Amino acid sequence: MRPLRDFRCLCFLFSLGCGVGPENAAEAPSTPGAHPPSASSVATVVARPGDPLPPDLGTRSGGSDWPGFLGPSGNSVSPEKGLLAPWPKAGPPLVWQRRLGEGYGMPAISRGRLFVFDRVGDRARLTCCKSETGELLWTFAYPTAYQDLYGYSGGPRCSPVVDGERVYIYGVEGLLHCLRAEDGKLIWKVDTVADFHVRQNFFGVGSTPVIEGDLLIAQVGGSPPDDPAPNARFGPKGADSGIVAFDKYTGKVRYQVTDELASYASPVLATIDGQRWCFVLARGGLVGLRPATGKIEFRYPWRARILESVNASNPVVVGKRVFISETYGPGSALLEVQPGACKEIWTDKDKGIRDKSMRCHWNTPIYVDGYLYGCSGRHTEEAELRCLEWGSGTIRWRKRGLTRTSLLLVDRHFICLGEDGVLRLLKVDPNRYQEVSRVELRADGGRGEPLLNEPCWAAPILSHGLLYVRGADSLVCLELIPQTKP
Repeated sequence: MRPLRDFRCLCFLFSLGCGVGPENAAEAPSTPGAHPPSASSVATVVARPGDPLPPDLGTRSGGSDWPGFLGPSGNSVSPEKGLLAPWPKAGPPLVWQRRLGEGYGMPAISRGRLFVFDRVGDRARLTCCKSETGELLWTFAYPTAYQDLYGYSGGPRCSPVVDGERVYIYGVEGLLHCLRAEDGKLIWKVDTVADFHVRQNFFGVGSTPVIEGDLLIAQVGGSPPDDPAPNARFGPKGADSGIVAFDKYTGKVRYQVTDELASYASPVLATIDGQRWCFVLARGGLVGLRPATGKIEFRYPWRARILESVNASNPVVVGKRVFISETYGPGSALLEVQPGACKEIWTDKDKGIRDKSMRCHWNTPIYVDGYLYGCSGRHTEEAELRCLEWGSGTIRWRKRGLTRTSLLLVDRHFICLGEDGVLRLLKVDPNRYQEVSRVELRADGGRGEPLLNEPCWAAPILSHGLLYVRGADSLVCLELIPQTKP
């Protein structure tokens, strides 16, 4: 049986030591003492509504924070303006870089702090640095014994999530921690595997939670205690904990719903006709629910027939319509939702594999002005960057040869990162592929070794004019939007 070599992770990775500037990239200061978690879920500090925010350490004017997976809007779209275009031959100026431990993905950034989550040896670690310089502030670590079923990295897949004075991490082994953002002290923790009898997923835990009001909403996907299946390859059953809402201050369960097992897509929040929705593309399909109460409005089955398959691309919500996509079987569908139901606008399920509109693997496509842009294809050699008509699924253009790519939208341009480490600047155009700049980032102003080693599977992020991209063992910070002098 062929392993899922190409799933290539959804989520997020983080550092060895502290970030360093380009002039001394081989050196890093020593790490201050970590704050290990307590032996139980008892907090070392208490979080309450109205707790003061940590001081803002940022100095760059303008821009926005990037507090969780796919940014402030949860769709890989940045509101920032004024990007450098075209790029210099060596690419945007290098600000700092860092070495990474095991894991996959990107940091979260809030109030001048960058939070990165990785694994070094038998310890998972969250490191907090200054986002503009990489200067180390604190670390938090805990033991982990996770071993991947397919031999992939044993590090975290999920991004940190920052909410005011708190930061949340969801480890690949299923440990959920809430820490104080200013100093990394433990507020609470939950062992989801023990509490919900979770059978190990294909690639461990990989769906980043979201914040809604005073709730932290996460995919858990537990099983009955007596289910004989040891892991996902043996087809475990679900047990009313597919989606769990925790009190974000205490970690107590506020509700748990659906027998779905967990996927690698993250919950997506939206407001439709004045009502809040949460959309979760779980292992078996799309679940639409009310985030405040957990009331399920509808389920829409959407999964490949083969057991060894995953859903990993986030739903895309525009108005009343929700786009979902996967790469192992049915492809994509556009649904229109309403309380209690959803209906198909168009779907790939009856099309041959070459005729499907989009087959997203782990990347989440981006909607712009009636069109959808994203990478389609399970394998590197077949991958295409595509533009679709949102309302019909008609393919407007396709571009091969870029490898599997991830996108960030900023200032009417896409930052496009290939898994081979090539960074491109593309102009948004529904009529044709328009490449403005292309660079393979290298040290010493383009003369040295590559800064990004394969695989590069996480979408770039942007905060306060600084672009962050990562490869297998490095995180690189570039100045994408120059600061204007007063």
